[in-house]
Amino acid sequence: MTQLFGTNGIRGIIGEDMSSGFAHDIGRAWGSYLQKTQSSPHLAIATDARLSNQMIKSALISGLLSTGVDVTDCGLAPTPALQYAVHTSDEFSGGIIITASHNPPEFNGIKGVDESGTELTKTTEEEIEKHYFSKDFHTADWKSLGKYCINSSIIDRYIDAIIESVDVDLIAKQKFHVVLDCGNGAGSVATPALLKKLGCKVTELNCIADGTFPAHPSEPLPENLSELIETVPKVKADVGVAQDGDADRAIFVDHTGTYLWGDKTLSVVAEYLTKDSPNQTVATPVTTSSCLADVVAANNCTLITTKVGSPIVAREMIKHKCIFGGEENGGLIFPSLHYCRDSAMSIAVLLEIMAKSQKSLKDLVLQIPVYEMFKTKMPCPNEKKRPLMDAVKKQLKTDPSIIRIDETDGIKFYLETGWVLMRPSGTEPLFRIYSEAKDARTAKDLARAYQSLASDLISQL
Repeated sequence: MTQLFGTNGIRGIIGEDMSSGFAHDIGRAWGSYLQKTQSSPHLAIATDARLSNQMIKSALISGLLSTGVDVTDCGLAPTPALQYAVHTSDEFSGGIIITASHNPPEFNGIKGVDESGTELTKTTEEEIEKHYFSKDFHTADWKSLGKYCINSSIIDRYIDAIIESVDVDLIAKQKFHVVLDCGNGAGSVATPALLKKLGCKVTELNCIADGTFPAHPSEPLPENLSELIETVPKVKADVGVAQDGDADRAIFVDHTGTYLWGDKTLSVVAEYLTKDSPNQTVATPVTTSSCLADVVAANNCTLITTKVGSPIVAREMIKHKCIFGGEENGGLIFPSLHYCRDSAMSIAVLLEIMAKSQKSLKDLVLQIPVYEMFKTKMPCPNEKKRPLMDAVKKQLKTDPSIIRIDETDGIKFYLETGWVLMRPSGTEPLFRIYSEAKDARTAKDLARAYQSLASDLISQL
């Protein structure tokens, strides 16, 4: 059976593998599953800013209503705002976000969350897939169709919850100047308002929602954030921050205009939260830099490593009652608010850390152990991912230079000079290679060498 759900929901190109007909049948499949497992299913639905959001949302809602599932339309909202609404409401038994996160504008996606606000388990996704492929749809009669309503208050409730989670007075006293780049994404409808409530002066870049992403691609990579990087020192701001398309990830720029990879801010926050809380647990995927492990160990806490994917990290955090967790891509998870990646909460907490420490973000990062990471990728059709992974593992297990192998996700292997992780993407037809070493050149050389190996192997498949 073909797999619909990837690492983080279903994604596809509009007009090809993501259409209104597809969305309608996914709604019917989803609703049919819910009717078997819940007594009165009621879903909250929100979208990011993509041009196709209304088409996909309307078709999906139509399918859900036809099965008797009630739906509340929450409009355009950051992904974590929808997740917070589901997590804190007795009304909702789950939710769906129409988003393709950082993918290009021609993509869209469908991502589900359970009643806890955490993304669906793989088991639930597989059950929905079974209904979709078998066309085993529940059809409600005319008296039992789902009810539809609109709720436009979830963003205000979400902002208020973040405000209550940090020391607002302390942050406001600092009168921080923040340059905010929402990338024309869903963060535009929430984050500027949050920063102003925190007493910050805000220089806004691309803070009008626009699903064509006219300013730059929605992935907050250095090459896409030149305007932010130039603006922060130009206006003498304290910090800059960029959000991805659905605003669950945040990437920071210090006051000098230096781009900070997500592992740096992940480690800064982990150091802050574990410093006076020994014997706590932090969770992160195998892709994260060793600097996080060093920080956590120095504070007498434990680091758990997981497969890639924020839903997996979140569920391990719940299981082990973690104090904090997240991914090296800027997706930080704060259990004190909810178990999902949250860029706005990340911004608020980082400002609190700067305020309490009376240190700049640059100085906070300088306290973190230094490792250099390099990431690259190569095209890999979905049908070749498993054969390529099998071939890579077979090849590497005969390599005498490898000290240790970790197969938590893909294959991560340790060498004298650093480590390399090779794994297929769970959301795109790509094969990813990550590497880490003490210096940038070695990290890049490691990644390129094993990318070459993967290229040779895929050509033989």
